[in-house]
Amino acid sequence: MDVIRTVFREDHEMLRDSARRFFERECVPRQCAWDQAGRVDRETWLKAGREGLLCAAIPFEYGGGGGDFGHSAVILEETHRAGISGAGFSLHSDIIAPYINRLGTEAQKQKWLPSICTGETILAVGITEPGGGSDVKAARTTAVREGDEYVINGSKTFISNGMSADMIMLVCKTDPAAGSKGISLIMVETNREGFRRGRKLQKVGQPAADTAELFFDNVRVPVGNLLGEPNHGFGYLMQELAQERLIIALYAAAALERLLGVTLEYVKDRRAFGQTVWDFQNTKFKLADAKAHAVALRTMVDYYLGEHLRRKLTVHEAAIAKLHATETLWKCLDDMVQLHGGYGYTLEYPIARAFADYRVSRVVGGANEVMRDLIARKL
Repeated sequence: MDVIRTVFREDHEMLRDSARRFFERECVPRQCAWDQAGRVDRETWLKAGREGLLCAAIPFEYGGGGGDFGHSAVILEETHRAGISGAGFSLHSDIIAPYINRLGTEAQKQKWLPSICTGETILAVGITEPGGGSDVKAARTTAVREGDEYVINGSKTFISNGMSADMIMLVCKTDPAAGSKGISLIMVETNREGFRRGRKLQKVGQPAADTAELFFDNVRVPVGNLLGEPNHGFGYLMQELAQERLIIALYAAAALERLLGVTLEYVKDRRAFGQTVWDFQNTKFKLADAKAHAVALRTMVDYYLGEHLRRKLTVHEAAIAKLHATETLWKCLDDMVQLHGGYGYTLEYPIARAFADYRVSRVVGGANEVMRDLIARKL
């Protein structure tokens, strides 16, 4: 790209080299098998843990990489630069594990984080419910305290890592009458009686992402599995959403750069009407637009990444980053599919797979309509 990137340090770039080699060696050859199986195999999770590619920003004393979010960003970028689809590494490492690190007691962190960092314990987060969508406050899953236990009842849907997860950070109503002030976060091991996985959801894209329905029927967990303070869960979620939305913007920028390269290679090789597709003025103009969008997006995302590394990124700014990055990626991706002609609609080509995989980026992390509402409040 034409952007001189100054946001990363030398230690970040050293990790980039090892991450790139890992994804090319261990993940790219397995993508087809993952797609057919509907999940990433457990051995690859363990290999990623051994390579230090899980929980890079979790402190050393709990088994993590001891780095900062810049290390996480590098790993995320290299995942999408390699075209890896459906691996839930970043959700596990950069969205859920930080809750445990920030909110957990010392005993909880010592108990849970080491196996999370190695990939032996795979994490999922249970927020969305049937009919709930992006409205966290509408959660109906309840956790009723009985002595030293919580008894959990309810269901969740669209849960990434849902079929593989060993532990779920579950959003529950511990005080249903209190609305958003009655939400708590409770860690639930999936080997507990009363927990059941439903069907693996058949999605438009990302077939290797094991997105599932989860059911809780009188599941009992110790009160010690509560994360943070009771009834403070909604506030905790709001505090971490900025990082989640920046993650989406980061992978959108990396994906756009990769797909622009893929499309340029295709149009300069593909012939139509006695010339290459590249020779048509329309092609050059469309890809010039895509290049300009990619450079602008990279500049914006790197700026917000730098702000986040200084702990200054706001929820409002993260909403801007997520909205602009995903809308830009989708517009450019649609144009690049068109330039591929009929081949752009066949899953043998990476542009078609990306078209299916990245459409969800405008929905996850809060639908883009929610981003627009957050931005509008500051106007």
